[in-house]
Amino acid sequence: MRKLVVFVLAALMAAPLSAMAADAPSSQDLQKEIQQLNQQIQEMDARVSKNELHTALDRINFTGDFRTKLDSLHAKIYNLAFNPATGAPLQVASGDYNNDDMWTTRLRLNMNAKVYDNVKFMGRLSMYKLWGASTDAKVFDSWGSYTMDGSDGGNTTGDWLRVERAFFSWYDIAGSNWYLSIGRRPSTYGPPTQFRENEPRGGTPPGQLVNYNFDGISIGYKLSHLTGIDGQELHICYGLGYESQWGTGSYWNPEHSLKDTQLGGVTADLMNDGINYLQVTAFEAMNVTNGFSGQLAIPDSMLQTFGQMYGVPAFSQMGSALGNNGMTLYSRLDPTKNIGDMTLGGIDFVRQEENGINWFVSVGANRAKWNGQAGLFGGLLNGVAPSSCMPTTDQFGNTVYNFTAADKKSRYGYSVYAGIQVPAPYGKIGAEYNWGSKYWTPFDQASDDLIGSKLGTRGQVAELYYIFDINPNMFIKLDGLYYDYAYTNSNSPVGPALKISDVKKWDSATAMGNGVLLPIIDTAWDANLSLTCKF
Repeated sequence: MRKLVVFVLAALMAAPLSAMAADAPSSQDLQKEIQQLNQQIQEMDARVSKNELHTALDRINFTGDFRTKLDSLHAKIYNLAFNPATGAPLQVASGDYNNDDMWTTRLRLNMNAKVYDNVKFMGRLSMYKLWGASTDAKVFDSWGSYTMDGSDGGNTTGDWLRVERAFFSWYDIAGSNWYLSIGRRPSTYGPPTQFRENEPRGGTPPGQLVNYNFDGISIGYKLSHLTGIDGQELHICYGLGYESQWGTGSYWNPEHSLKDTQLGGVTADLMNDGINYLQVTAFEAMNVTNGFSGQLAIPDSMLQTFGQMYGVPAFSQMGSALGNNGMTLYSRLDPTKNIGDMTLGGIDFVRQEENGINWFVSVGANRAKWNGQAGLFGGLLNGVAPSSCMPTTDQFGNTVYNFTAADKKSRYGYSVYAGIQVPAPYGKIGAEYNWGSKYWTPFDQASDDLIGSKLGTRGQVAELYYIFDINPNMFIKLDGLYYDYAYTNSNSPVGPALKISDVKKWDSATAMGNGVLLPIIDTAWDANLSLTCKF
């Protein structure tokens, strides 16, 4: 554009200059005219550049939110213990975890662009980090510390942006009531969790069953055109939870590659009239693996535990050397077994009263279908069979373990989640309660509850909060959560669910024999204060 402006102005100059050749102006007059023309060109170029930039930015709209949060975390924890001199197992030891002030920052940038009249692109970039820490791998002390594809959005990492969601949606295809959406799915912060988040509904699947990042496809149909009931929609979803044959070293041993973890399900919004919301969901995760590809830092205590459990002195020696020098073993973890299928279903009802009171009830259930396989930490909601803990030797003379699950039973889990939110001076007050049974296992690893996703708790959690609305785009939240765990391995489909009151009575050898490898949280509470700005 700038070259075009220069060319036009040069042509306009050339005509009068040639006509007035006989009466040529002085060099000073020419220099003055050139300076004036240069100034005009710069002004025009600035206006053109500004318009081009404005046009480019108009193609995509950015919104977002910024949250600063202070948490005070406290928990009663039980760990394996060994005699430091002899290595003999001792009574399971208890301890108090206290972190009086832990600060976090979360930044989320939402993207929205119109591709065509009935096609949109939407996405979200997110950063979630601790103050004073920036790392892509935490020390492995719980499944919540394990950074992987599905949990990146709610896992504190570092000062970088991740693509939490990115997808396009094609509405009213060929004038019909069908629509298609493909990409990294909006599968976090679904109903009815929007009330405690103080934001609009964030995802399609119910938050009690799914708070997990995954890539997939959704096909939808507007049932309201058939039934005449406003807001009725049907969603058929497919996704991939784990790609097993690329980047996992499968070229080395292709005949023993794992199967991909496939996800499929149906969600139906049966009622959505602005006051009442009723949703029914059912889906299945097929070929679940004993973990997902991710990064972690293995502490010296875990290496020493492995050395004790499996009789490998090298583990104990490595753990001692690392621990004495303040180091951990940084590692990528990949699954080794497909351990079965997981089926989940739920019903959610939300009512928003005209007087500002909001309340909801959500019920969920799951079934774990075991296939007999297990890894180091166990099978699908199952422990490791003691007989499979005996080492064997492979063709190269290496010591290997062929773990199998402890029994062949399917496992069933249940959960109830209820809450109410009422208007209060300058804001609102909310109370929530959830209970999960022994084998309750949702896919909610992307929740940003620091102690662990409250909705994945095998036990009960009570929450009370007050939201103070500073202005329409800014609020303060004072929140308190109390966790009372009844069984081990909450929020994980891998490993046994052991009654914590029993584990506390065991010695460490018995605990290890029953599959206890990680610290166990008995009770915990989290008092936090946050400030959120929306823009």
